Amino acid sequence: MNVVFDFGAVLFTWRPVDLMMECFPQRAATRAEAGHLAHEVFGHAEWQAFDRGTIAMPDLIAQIAQRVGLDATVLGALVESIGERLTPMPESVALFRRLVAVRALRANQGAEPLKLYYLSNMPVPYARSLERMNAFLQEFDGGVFSGDELLIKPEPAIYQRLQARYALEPAKTVFLDDLLPNIQAAQAEGWYGIHFHSAQQATQELQALGLSEIGL
Repeated sequence: MNVVFDFGAVLFTWRPVDLMMECFPQRAATRAEAGHLAHEVFGHAEWQAFDRGTIAMPDLIAQIAQRVGLDATVLGALVESIGERLTPMPESVALFRRLVAVRALRANQGAEPLKLYYLSNMPVPYARSLERMNAFLQEFDGGVFSGDELLIKPEPAIYQRLQARYALEPAKTVFLDDLLPNIQAAQAEGWYGIHFHSAQQATQELQALGLSEIGL
C-alpha cells in the first residue's frame, strides 16, 4: 500500500484566516472579514501561479498588493515568512511516525510493503524551508512539490507525475488531503481518497483500508 500525504492543513499548520487577522487587523477585524480577505490573497490566480512555480515572489507580492489594496511592505513580510509559519501538526506527525513504524515492521516480516509519499501544492521557497526545518521529511519514500514540477492539484498531471515517478499502483494508493476537489482528482486516477479532518479520523479510515497496525 502507498499512503500519500498533502502537507498544508494535513501535516503542517495552515491558517490563512488567522494570518489575515494578525497582519491586517483593520481589514480583517472579524473572522468573516478575514476569511474574505484570505480568499482575495490566497484564492486567486496569482497565488496559483506561485504554487505552480511560474511567478516569482516579488511579482506575486506586487500584483496582490495592487489588486487587493494592501500595504506591499506588510504583505511582503507575511509572504516571506510563511515557510517558517508552516509548523508540524503534532497529531498528524504522530500518525506519520506510526506509519513509519508499520513500514519497518512489514519490511522485517516480509509482508505487503507500505510506502509513504507526499503530494503538495507548495511554492519552491516554502518547500525548501520545510525540507530545511523538518528532518522527519527525509523519512518519506519520495514525493513532489507543485513548484518543482510546474503543476498543481487538482490537475490530473501532477497525480500522474507522482504515480509514474514512483511506479505507484493506483488501486493500492491512498491520498490524504484537506480539500475535497483534490481528493476527487485522486479518485479519478483510481486512488483511494481520505478527506482529512483530523489525525484521528484519518487513522480510523486508514485502518478500515487495511492498516490495522497503526492503532489510535
